[in-house]
Amino acid sequence: MSHADIITPTRFLAHLPATLGRVPRMLRGLYYTGIRNREKNLSLGWALERAARLYPDSPALIDERRRLSYALFNGWANRLARAFQAEGVQHGSVVAVMLENRAELMVVLAALAKLGAIGALVNTTQRGQVLSHSLNLVKPSHFVVGEELREAFEDVRPALENSGGRCYWIADGDEAAQAPAGWQSLMRLAQEQDSNNLTETAKVRLKDACFYIYTSGTTGLPKASIMSHGKWIKAYGGFGHSGLALTNSDVLYLTLPCYHNNAVTVCWSAVLAGGAAIALRRKFSASSFWKDVQTYQATCFGYIGELCRYLLNQPECAEERGNTLTCMIGNGLRPSIWNEFKERFGIERITEFYASSEGNIGFTNVFNFDNTVGFSPATYAIVRYDLENDQPVRGAKGFMEKVDKGEAGLLISEISDKWPFDGYTDPAKSEAVIYRNVFKEGDTWFNTGDLMRDIGFKHTQFVDRLGDTFRWKGENVSTTEVENALGAFPGVEDAVVYGVEIPGTNGRCGMAALRLADGVSLDATELAAHLDRELPAYAVPLFLRLLAQVETTGTFKYKKTDLKRNAYDPSAVTEALFVRLPGETDYRTLDGALFEAIRGGAHRF
Repeated sequence: MSHADIITPTRFLAHLPATLGRVPRMLRGLYYTGIRNREKNLSLGWALERAARLYPDSPALIDERRRLSYALFNGWANRLARAFQAEGVQHGSVVAVMLENRAELMVVLAALAKLGAIGALVNTTQRGQVLSHSLNLVKPSHFVVGEELREAFEDVRPALENSGGRCYWIADGDEAAQAPAGWQSLMRLAQEQDSNNLTETAKVRLKDACFYIYTSGTTGLPKASIMSHGKWIKAYGGFGHSGLALTNSDVLYLTLPCYHNNAVTVCWSAVLAGGAAIALRRKFSASSFWKDVQTYQATCFGYIGELCRYLLNQPECAEERGNTLTCMIGNGLRPSIWNEFKERFGIERITEFYASSEGNIGFTNVFNFDNTVGFSPATYAIVRYDLENDQPVRGAKGFMEKVDKGEAGLLISEISDKWPFDGYTDPAKSEAVIYRNVFKEGDTWFNTGDLMRDIGFKHTQFVDRLGDTFRWKGENVSTTEVENALGAFPGVEDAVVYGVEIPGTNGRCGMAALRLADGVSLDATELAAHLDRELPAYAVPLFLRLLAQVETTGTFKYKKTDLKRNAYDPSAVTEALFVRLPGETDYRTLDGALFEAIRGGAHRF
């Protein structure tokens, strides 16, 4: 942290004039974030209907094939909602949704929200056991699957507990296409339905679940966190009104996957709050980014830190000069590239935020300071944390201790009527992230699992994540998931997975320490192919280390501290090391020369 990042009274006052024009929107945002009555009838569906009423002819969604006004998009959602109703979907029903980024995904989610049904947003990169686990976890009664993901679904269908559930197919490109055998075409079912708003939407409450968002949390296979309409409306207020304050003349370019809250909660709520448009792309492309910005005349975009790094690594192009972008919203932008990114691309406002799918707290860079996740109206504390013993420090009276300004510690947030904790679908998982008797007897606080730094005026900086989970390519990587995949490979006796840093990249990539069975040699080519089949690309370890013996604790947990410290440095490791370089499908031996090349940035990961 630079001392210049500390927010002093003088710095804070200097930023206020630039925000005066947004004060009415900021106050409206505070109203939505501060609602305590969870019985109140507000929801994503309400927000869409409000935007359609105020801005019927303004574009709601744009992609490579069409431009849908709010009136058309809302009418389409109403037809789909009635089609779902006719198929037995009602308030509280769980519907698994498997589609890539496209208009059909957004309108399906809007239709479900209007009914008070819950869309379980399946990560489109999941396959095999992880996918079947995710689907079985939430017990959906209905499945909506895009043509592009039907094969992945069919592969796990026999393993689903409710494989007899109703399955609906959505064509990729032709709405009226005939569905395959054993499937129904959802768009055909909706064609003749009424386009008017439904009375059911006005009955959806803040406390009702809107989405299930899959998160790896701190360890293990994916968990399903509950995104309630209440949390979504808080985002609508905090990110939409107070943070970005977009209008119906704005276009937000969205390339982030819509199974993430960054997309469906942060970006979508920000768009609906001002009647702006989403320009939707299937997947991020650094080489096409500025062409798309120009085509869509985008004024804002949703980001993660990796995306920004990719853009900076691209050679300068004609389209980036004089581009239309004025602001951006996302998380993970590193201080080391923050100012460079702003200056090269002419960005006026970076609305960095902090939030989690399962948590009850969010920060937003409302006042446009550099190198901060911003301000939070929630009740939170940053407390001293004992990294060696992996627990918060408690004083003589048994209560936690807050850090001083400029210090890092564990971020915790108070659970209250104003800031409820929705948690996971599994109550035991929810209880595991709650601290009790923190500052007084009987209080309850949510453990974010993240280290933050207090920089003053209720602003913080993100420092690091605790636990075994690490982030790579904007995704949470579960060590258990990767260890399970490695353990299934013939000859692997033990697999220890952890995150390691590569200079010039965001987050940590995967590294695996392997102990092989006696007499077995590593077939690196076959192992790479096996991992590609079993894991999403971001979860495949980039580095391997062979071990003769694996150290464990008294409770048989792997000791990872030394493994993380030595990482992939050949001078610190006596065993064989391997690396999978960018663009390669195999692992190669990692020696001192290659190590120095990687450290020097010769290979772009």
